[in-house]
Amino acid sequence: MATEREIRRRVRSVRSIQQVTKAQQTISASKMRRAQNAVLASRPYEEKLRTVLNDLAPYADPETSPLLARRPVQRVLIVLVTTDRGFVGAMNTNMIRTALRQADTLPAVSWVGVGRKGVGQLRRLRRETVAEFTGLGDRPTTADTGPIGKLIRDEFLSAKVDEVYLAFTRFVNTLRQTPTILRILPLVPEEEDIDKLPPLQYLFEPDAASVLGAVLPRLIDVTVYQSVLENIASEHSARLIAMRNATDAAADLIEDLTLAANKARQWRITKEMLEIASGAEALAKG
Repeated sequence: MATEREIRRRVRSVRSIQQVTKAQQTISASKMRRAQNAVLASRPYEEKLRTVLNDLAPYADPETSPLLARRPVQRVLIVLVTTDRGFVGAMNTNMIRTALRQADTLPAVSWVGVGRKGVGQLRRLRRETVAEFTGLGDRPTTADTGPIGKLIRDEFLSAKVDEVYLAFTRFVNTLRQTPTILRILPLVPEEEDIDKLPPLQYLFEPDAASVLGAVLPRLIDVTVYQSVLENIASEHSARLIAMRNATDAAADLIEDLTLAANKARQWRITKEMLEIASGAEALAKG
């Protein structure tokens, strides 16, 4: 049985950890609100742009932009977006597991790692990695994510890969973050039957090739940027919940240890009283 001193020492240690987790919880709450505002502000733009271009792509001539070209799928690129830091519960684990399951259903797969956690896991699994991106920070800009979009386009346009997928954690709310796999190249509707869609008419100024040549690369950049924002909002939400759970668990542990310390103290006092009584009795008999 642990002594009272040992238990009190452990209580102080747990209380120190609790202070750290509570501070992390406060910081994450502040960052989460900022990240939520950023992702919610940019999401409608990305979704509308994708809707318009997905409507347009089936009726546009693929010759106007190679990003619309469909090819037999022989090789696939997966961009795995994870966090740079830990303390996010099972968020990264769930995302990596989902991406690996998706990879098992595809032909030969190469990877782009975004975030230290994903990069480290890809290295441990010895997966073929085209590039690694880390240190984007909590408030990235399109200039920070632009190289990722350029790399994706270059890999697809050079025919090194035939499809490109984004694997990231989509922010739903503070308590829920969903691992998401999104195909971003080629730019075609994923689930609609093109033959059943009504005919659409578009007028291009100056011409279709110029419009699509300017807009389609922008869509790739915006989609990558949005996925990073979604992942950051999910990261801070997951860290907030993880730190809150850790703080609550520390409080429960402190309560249990305090009770154990009180029991040890009571046991010590009782033992001392018994020893005094036994000594007094021995002196009386002597």
